[in-house]
Amino acid sequence: MAAPVPRPDLHHAAVRDGRRGPGPDLRGGTGGRGRRLTAPRATAPFPPGSGAAPDSRPCRPVSAGRPPAPAHRSRHALPRPYGPAPTRLPGPPEPYAGPRGGAPHGPAPPGLSQPGRNSMSIIVVSGTGTEIGKTVVTAAGAAVATAAGRSVAVLKPAQTGVGPDERGDADEVVRLSGAAASAELGRFPEPLAPGTAALRAGLAPVGPGQVAEAARALAAEHDLVLVEGAGGLLVRFDEEGGTLADAAGLLGAPVLVVTPAGLGTLNSTALTAEALRARGIDQLGVVVGSWPAEPDLAARCNLVDLPQSAAAPLLGAVPEGAGALDPAAFRAAAGGWLAPALGGTWDADAFAAAQAPAALGSVR
Repeated sequence: MAAPVPRPDLHHAAVRDGRRGPGPDLRGGTGGRGRRLTAPRATAPFPPGSGAAPDSRPCRPVSAGRPPAPAHRSRHALPRPYGPAPTRLPGPPEPYAGPRGGAPHGPAPPGLSQPGRNSMSIIVVSGTGTEIGKTVVTAAGAAVATAAGRSVAVLKPAQTGVGPDERGDADEVVRLSGAAASAELGRFPEPLAPGTAALRAGLAPVGPGQVAEAARALAAEHDLVLVEGAGGLLVRFDEEGGTLADAAGLLGAPVLVVTPAGLGTLNSTALTAEALRARGIDQLGVVVGSWPAEPDLAARCNLVDLPQSAAAPLLGAVPEGAGALDPAAFRAAAGGWLAPALGGTWDADAFAAAQAPAALGSVR
């Protein structure tokens, strides 16, 4: 059997101004818009010298002296410092009564457009799955905050399915929004879950602790840091079972959930919201990542049902195809896709009145 192929440590081999340094330089400063801060990327689709064809590589690691972590439980999620396990499963959520004082979720959070350090400084953007509009929603939030004069940095912990010279999600957010800086901690060529993609590429995975450290470093230099996940909330980052939820727990940061509009979204949204509650993580609300130009009945009804499934407010709907807009047009329109809690002008009730079946009433 061939000797194991050494795996470069992405966290300790960041590129800074063209030179390799001891760690990631995630300072944003005033170096101009679109400053890109990335870790080295995979240069081969599978470990060089391994003699293995791509399809023969394992999708899960083989245990080396210890049993693997159970698939249903993250070793990061339960022990300290990630927080204690919940003593019982949470009961059914109270019906969401809207962003008013005294409602189950209290008053609306401060908007992304509010300058200064007293408003939210780190927000994690997750979703109920993949290819549902997380990047475009992240770009819309970054555009609104940037237009209001806030310095915005975008962090993509693990980029999968993109080659070394291709534009990643963080690059796309900067292009569309004009955000000041972006950072990418790991890039893996195959379109798989980050942990599996890292294993098959022979590269070190990105763990929740690294994500939290990088986000805090960016937050020290920028007014707002948007952390965009890969896939859904509980997709595995590493062999230990670490997830984006673990990173959010370490940061104490709220999570904005992006969801599709159509049939099937209510269940996945409810499950994501339940996973957040079980971990004691705040959910900002829900944004529809791609609102169809011609929504079907299910999508229209979901405008009213989504806040109930999530027990959190509906905070926006980004129209399908928004990512194809010219950056100037995207930035001009972004505020109209997001609710005031995210710095925009989008009105949930007015949108529902125009789109949802009349018999269903208000989204509140």
